[in-house]
Amino acid sequence: MEKLVYLLWNESGRADPALAAKLLGPVAAELLARGAAGLSMDVADDDAAGVNLPLPPPAEDPGPCALVSIWLACHDDRAGYEAVLAPVADRLAGYLVTESIPTEYGDNEWASARDWPDGARSTGVVMLTLMEQTDRMSAEEWYAHWYGVQTPMSTEIQPRIRYVRNAVARPLTPDAPPYRGIVEEAWPSADTINDPHAFYLADGDDELLSKNLNTMITSVSAFLDMDRIRLASMSEYLLKTP
Repeated sequence: MEKLVYLLWNESGRADPALAAKLLGPVAAELLARGAAGLSMDVADDDAAGVNLPLPPPAEDPGPCALVSIWLACHDDRAGYEAVLAPVADRLAGYLVTESIPTEYGDNEWASARDWPDGARSTGVVMLTLMEQTDRMSAEEWYAHWYGVQTPMSTEIQPRIRYVRNAVARPLTPDAPPYRGIVEEAWPSADTINDPHAFYLADGDDELLSKNLNTMITSVSAFLDMDRIRLASMSEYLLKTP
């Protein structure tokens, strides 16, 4: 089984109600009819609006309006799936990834275990992070920091309710941006992201907030170039659990 991740862009970086309905309706239905073993979508819809992203995308380079994950027996058979996605995006980039989920719904006190069916909107809000490898590190050093430093540190100081870590094996489409990591982090609500004390588990303690924020900045800047990070807020839809 192989996991494919596709990023979809449009001019605004958001999915209006018509586009969201199309993605979750006929587009999802056609992808499943083609035999996808698993399917999920993160959609930058109205339910995930109003999030103050820690690093807002520049106006000239808005974040993607959707992320589509497809599980196939063999990625050689992807052409038909890409043909379904291409008409609903101004730009499409696909990646073959290896998935790991260090935190799943119900693993901590911030959310209960998943109790909603395939097709329903997941609880909370997903913050998508697209990461390029800094030139200051080798691939081995970069993945070691992401997995061995950034992941456990952020788990300790933030109320993340789900963490899907997609490490890019290789791009699948021409001119795909050189992302090495595609991260899907679910948070309890938009308010959690917008409130620094909640986002960094400071509980009104300004000194603890400063400490946790500095810890985060130090770790992130060690393995990423801040101007090359791209974020987007999205709603998660698990359409067919693989």
